[in-house]
Amino acid sequence: MLVVGDVVTDVVARYRGPLAAGTDTVAAVRTVPGGAGANVACWAVHEGGTDVRLLGRVGRDAAAWHERELTASGVRPLLVTDPEAPTGTVICLVDNGASGERTFLTDSGASLRLAPDDWSPALLDGVARLHLSGYLFFSGSSRALVSVVLESTRSRRVPVSVDPASAGFLTELGVDRFLELCAGVDVLLPSRDEACLLTGLPDPADAAAKLSRHFPLVVAKLGSDGALVARSGAVRAHVPALPATPRDTTGAGDAFTGAFLAALIAGAGPEEAARAGCAAGARAVERIGGRPPTDGTRRDEGK
Repeated sequence: MLVVGDVVTDVVARYRGPLAAGTDTVAAVRTVPGGAGANVACWAVHEGGTDVRLLGRVGRDAAAWHERELTASGVRPLLVTDPEAPTGTVICLVDNGASGERTFLTDSGASLRLAPDDWSPALLDGVARLHLSGYLFFSGSSRALVSVVLESTRSRRVPVSVDPASAGFLTELGVDRFLELCAGVDVLLPSRDEACLLTGLPDPADAAAKLSRHFPLVVAKLGSDGALVARSGAVRAHVPALPATPRDTTGAGDAFTGAFLAALIAGAGPEEAARAGCAAGARAVERIGGRPPTDGTRRDEGK
């Protein structure tokens, strides 16, 4: 599998709210590797995927560190070093209460400066599936890359999945523009908020059903409510979430996506793959940061 997407540095600040405006709030702060695309690739490997590659763009300031971290996770990094922009940085404010809910402050830096010149059709050699991080749709150069990549996948008949990534950025881009850019994608993996935003419908089941008239397979991620699998204009399954004690919900959706795609490539059906995604999401929220552990042991090796 080839993932094309963002590689960023996450600064995770865990606090117990409310934030004290204008003064200090005690927090536990850690710097960890992140990025939705990179997280998906790492979770795909951890959940049993093999030969997972990642095309992303980083700055000179952290290129070596990110390459080492990806390699340690079993991902084959295909990183472009930007000569001007620094590596993207995201400040993750995580409420240390029961929900573990998070707010992101995002400086995309080099991550969304991927461009058509960074692409070669040869990158698809040996690739069974390509996944696009939705963040690529939110800058001009990376949108141009998306168009080139989708043209290559069509000519090679490589299936493509997309995670819309951000309801906030989707609003800025525009729903119609996003759906137009996604023409030909076979799997859409929106969150609850993204599915509702893309359809204008308040109920995620109705939204997933409507989206599945435009995409062959839609899997809507509902967090603690599990996931919906929709095809041909109807919800075909509701997969429940697994019990978990949230510490940090950063990257939970990426964990779902990575595990789902790894299972799909291994031959699982959509409902079985969604169960794998829910299990990975439950494991992810009990960890700090958006990546799986890098102890060298994949989940399937511990069975």
